[in-house]
Amino acid sequence: MALPTTAAPIAVATTDQNRNYLFPFILVVGVFFLWGMAHSLDSILIPHLQKACQLNNRQSTLVDTAVFLAYFLMAIPAGILLKRLGYKTTIILGLLAFAGGAFLFVPAADARSYGLFLTALFIIGCGLTTLETAANPYAAVLGPPESSTSRLNLAAAFNGLAVFVAPLIGTRMILSGKEYSKEQLAAMTDTVRTTYLNHEAAAVKLPYIVLGGVLVAVAVLFFFSKLPEVKAAEAEPSEGGGFFAVLKHRHLTWAVVAQFFYVGAQVCVTSFFIRMAKQGAGVDEITAGNYLAVYGLLFMVGRFIGTALLKYIASQKLLSIYAIVAMALCAVAVFGDGAYVIYALGGLGFFMSIMFPTIFALGIAGLGDDTKPGSSWLVMSIVGGAIMPYLMGSLIDLRGDNIQIGYLIPLVCYLVVLLFGLYGYRIKGKLA
Repeated sequence: MALPTTAAPIAVATTDQNRNYLFPFILVVGVFFLWGMAHSLDSILIPHLQKACQLNNRQSTLVDTAVFLAYFLMAIPAGILLKRLGYKTTIILGLLAFAGGAFLFVPAADARSYGLFLTALFIIGCGLTTLETAANPYAAVLGPPESSTSRLNLAAAFNGLAVFVAPLIGTRMILSGKEYSKEQLAAMTDTVRTTYLNHEAAAVKLPYIVLGGVLVAVAVLFFFSKLPEVKAAEAEPSEGGGFFAVLKHRHLTWAVVAQFFYVGAQVCVTSFFIRMAKQGAGVDEITAGNYLAVYGLLFMVGRFIGTALLKYIASQKLLSIYAIVAMALCAVAVFGDGAYVIYALGGLGFFMSIMFPTIFALGIAGLGDDTKPGSSWLVMSIVGGAIMPYLMGSLIDLRGDNIQIGYLIPLVCYLVVLLFGLYGYRIKGKLA
């Protein structure tokens, strides 16, 4: 998928045109899938822990806060690691941190400690930050500069595959389908209630043990594989090179803001999807989890279709079109009724699909040696996923557990993405 002729190429790497980057790219695609699994399992984990640990909506969003706060705090150290150690070693460290957090779910579940769950999720978030700081630009530079957006969107499509697969696995391995009202729980004896809650908490152990084991295996595979350390393009020399100096690139600053709001919107939609389906359509949590898998399928299909459309439509134009449709669908979710609400949320999966990789690619366009610190800024902006769901949960609680009204938050977020697609992507008078 080459960029349209109206857009300047994303020159982020110097590559040997005769070199085969297929195997390294396949490994990186696997990393995209794994961190997609982590984020998508959170959509199952949030309502599950809300039940197991007896939380309100605001408290349950601390799952998102723990993960995405790590992005904010770890982005600069991850960027330093990437600069000093290179892509391969940084990816390995990210995989091992990710695995460590996954294994910590076992004692957290045994103790039914929400604080320990949040600690585990924070560690996972640190691993994900490290992975994304390295893997996003690595996917972009593994090949000719003019097709970097294509590679990033293709890799991200497998991240989208995880958005479909994770709810299917999580619904069957984590969700029990047993739900009791506060009154029913209060009527139980202490022993029966504690047994039920402990059983619910324990359901997360096996999935995260398996995930941790896979992550360790992938880290070992990376360790023993010979991977190229692609250098930044000499045609685009750095003018400053400092972490804060990189914000002199206006389009990067815009991209950081847009990514903050986009990630906030996506996390809001997925974090409250199951509860929205239960409240809006009156379905049980297992059925709602299956609807979430359909959302993930549409997200995945949207990635592949979006990648194909980018052959013919400039990335900033397609981003703008998708943002407009997402705003309309979000309005249906807020003001609609019944099954139409679920249909709107499923549509959001399709039209959000290309937003992250497209914003990322437009943000690092033409940065040259500033690509790595620019990547750190874009990863750090993912902290929007920590803030926006908390605001949404607070709004829902203030409005008497009205999930629908909370979707005003992502609607506003899509408006910011639209502004970036219309105005913010430009690089000093030329197109990204």
